[in-house]
Amino acid sequence: MSRLLLAVFASSGAMSLLAHDTASAQVPGCTMERVAGTSRQIMHCDGATITAEGGARFNVIDRDRDGRPDAVSLRNKAVLVDVDSARRRGGFEVVTPQAIAAVRGTRWAVDVKNGTTSVFVVRGRVAVGRPSSGARVVLSVGEGVDVTRGSDVLTVRRWPPARAAALLARLGQ
Repeated sequence: MSRLLLAVFASSGAMSLLAHDTASAQVPGCTMERVAGTSRQIMHCDGATITAEGGARFNVIDRDRDGRPDAVSLRNKAVLVDVDSARRRGGFEVVTPQAIAAVRGTRWAVDVKNGTTSVFVVRGRVAVGRPSSGARVVLSVGEGVDVTRGSDVLTVRRWPPARAAALLARLGQ
């Protein structure tokens, strides 16, 4: 799955966005709005809502080129993804240098910094794995995992309320 995703990403029409400059960018299948008084951006993409922290660097990916983005490639900072499974078939993924987080319908946050990808589940379940191996874990509400460069160990932990609140506050939650 992960090698295929990376190969598809390399050949697909990915749209590069910088969260502090996305108001003027146009992404087919999405509408964007700035959050007043903040540097956050919210992108609504037909059943998926992506809230990007100010300064986040990411690409929106439409792998099957049907006009509906189905993945985000996140390079730094954080995004909150909310997928409505009733409106969105086929799921949604967030791909980072360290991990791939995939769902069918849920709400989760992904943060990339200093060689670590952290994934936290607000609602539903999220499968998280490394792009380079078959190992993966499934997170439930309140759980998270830190995927670091150079380590194959994926340890699921219940996040302390303060850690979850700090990440979600960066995303306006």
